[in-house]
Amino acid sequence: MNECHNCGAALTQSARFCAACGAPADSEQTRYAADFASEETRVAAPRPRAVQPLPVEPLQSPAPARREQLTDTEEKVIFKVRPTLLFIKIGYALAALGAVLLVALLSWQPWVPVSPYVSIPLALALLLIPAYKHLRRNTILYTLTDSKIEMDRGLVSRTTRNIPLRNIQDVTVTTSVPQRLMRFGDLVIDNASEAGGSTVLHNIPDPRRHADLLLRELRRWH
Repeated sequence: MNECHNCGAALTQSARFCAACGAPADSEQTRYAADFASEETRVAAPRPRAVQPLPVEPLQSPAPARREQLTDTEEKVIFKVRPTLLFIKIGYALAALGAVLLVALLSWQPWVPVSPYVSIPLALALLLIPAYKHLRRNTILYTLTDSKIEMDRGLVSRTTRNIPLRNIQDVTVTTSVPQRLMRFGDLVIDNASEAGGSTVLHNIPDPRRHADLLLRELRRWH
């Protein structure tokens, strides 16, 4: 509340003259007293505390995802197949049966005595025939990729023939009645390259399924 600068009487805020002494209320001393009182009020009022911002940790960028970059030289392998192993298994069974019969015949015949050291090696020699066929079978490998078909032959020195899929014109499955019963056959591939001719994958198991896989890859090139 303001006070009169002359007599010190209390003045209302809207009073223009002091009611006690009649002095004008609007004077420099009165304004100074009012300003000083308002300044003391501002000083006495508690100041709000400044809120310090929480430290913000820098965001770490996620590690880049690992991507497999395929080069032009890398190819996707569709299948690898060798000629059927059915004949090799039959050969081993017949050779083992023949070896047992040979040892029994040489040991039971009375006219020429044969030592077991002779009959057993002779019987085991029969197993060399299917073993040789088995070795020859393992030297042949047919591989289909997403761009070509490979035919590898050989054990020590190998020969590889490649036929690009874009040069293949036709695929034919050839099976006889015994082959159809035993689920193997030949896959004939017509080549449209300069050499021309046909390539045969002999005696592969389930030839129709392999032909379907080959035809599926051919649709991407034609």
